[in-house]
Amino acid sequence: MTALVNLVVMLGMFVIVPTGLRLTGSREFDRVRRAWPLFAAAGALSLWLPRGAPATVLAAWYAAGTLLLALHAPRRLARTRDVRPAELAVLTALVSPAVAGTALVAERAGRSLFSFDPGLLALTVPHFHFAGFAAALVAGLLCADTGDGPAARFAALSVPAGTLLVLVGYFLGDTAELAGAVVLTAGMWTVAALSMRLARARGTDRTARTLLGVAAGTLAASMVLALSWALGEATGLPHPSLTWMAATHGAGNALGFALCALLALRRVRRPVPTDPAVRTESPVRTAPEGTHP
Repeated sequence: MTALVNLVVMLGMFVIVPTGLRLTGSREFDRVRRAWPLFAAAGALSLWLPRGAPATVLAAWYAAGTLLLALHAPRRLARTRDVRPAELAVLTALVSPAVAGTALVAERAGRSLFSFDPGLLALTVPHFHFAGFAAALVAGLLCADTGDGPAARFAALSVPAGTLLVLVGYFLGDTAELAGAVVLTAGMWTVAALSMRLARARGTDRTARTLLGVAAGTLAASMVLALSWALGEATGLPHPSLTWMAATHGAGNALGFALCALLALRRVRRPVPTDPAVRTESPVRTAPEGTHP
């Protein structure tokens, strides 16, 4: 499981985060994005070293990069004062890698963090690259691209809220974590529906339709696993093990959802600034209109 989790985390570090930042169309991330390979290389190397000082130092360098990215969130909010659902989802995406980076430092040092043992911290790292960053960002971009309707707004709010509730559930107990899983699942299934709406839109090419279909199908299945695990933890009912969850839910969401969704969005949209202060053209308004840039 360790090798699989490490490969998934590397995908998040090297591909998912920089691709997602590019899709926002915001020039404010250019410096961080250009330096990101240096941070990602250190983080990736730390994964394969034994726990100890060298791995911790490399992880700390990656965490510094995630912190630089996270600092854009309050500055962006103070400048734009935009609290629409799509923008809140983007802000969530910006701070999520910092949670992963902090967990990585503690895990590579072999220390507990907020009573979480290193084994659980190792799974927190991919969770906040994919559920925290990728899912929130995709929800925000789809909210902009499909017309900011009720379903789109629900997805853009519930995915970040569900991710936060799952994190809070780590502290409060299995019942709270189950509540977070329910909210997150509802949001992710709504993202799947929005992905299919965009796939059916006029002007979406075959490759993008296929990628969006894979992303939607993956969410439909993988979030059932997430619910069954959370329900089992809260009630004692039989449920998949963490190893099985990493191999199915984790790897599936990384490859089948996050990667496919971001690649599809690269094909159906030019990077349109989500920052109202720098926006120069409107994104796709509704999928039925097919007015993709």
